Amino acid sequence: MSTFNVLISREELAKKTKELAQRISEDYRGKELLLVGVLKGGFMFLADLARELTIDVSLDFISCSSYGNATVSSGVVRILKDIDYDITGKHVLLVEDLIDTGLTLTYLKDLFTAKGCASVKVCTILDKPSRRKVEMIADYEGIVIPDAFVVGYGLDYGEKYRNLPDVCSIVSE
Repeated sequence: MSTFNVLISREELAKKTKELAQRISEDYRGKELLLVGVLKGGFMFLADLARELTIDVSLDFISCSSYGNATVSSGVVRILKDIDYDITGKHVLLVEDLIDTGLTLTYLKDLFTAKGCASVKVCTILDKPSRRKVEMIADYEGIVIPDAFVVGYGLDYGEKYRNLPDVCSIVSE
């Protein structure tokens, strides 16, 4: 049985999500916005964020991998599932659980920009700027965390622990 140390409580996550949703709702009022959840980790945050928004949005998902079953990014981004929408001329908000090295989101921003979006912005619930390998600043930044491997609230270790309601570090496994 694993033991965890709570780093960010579900209450803190909910408060920050509500703040981000208010800003996004104001910034995109009167515009057509497509939220693109980055799977798998971003699904919980995307669901919570979408429920807090006060504007109409469309939802889609993209799945990519740069970690595999490792705890460190390989730096190579592979698209496992692309979006279903034609995004030409649309405002796209990439919704991510954690910005770590910045490589995945830089790749995705470039990919979506090349597809002719009206705008491409990034929203993350967690940010780990100490690990950046490329310049990447979220347009809607959540909670800055230290350089620690975290699980819960969609984040996993070997596909486990995504269902934890808080963001935690693993104390023992």
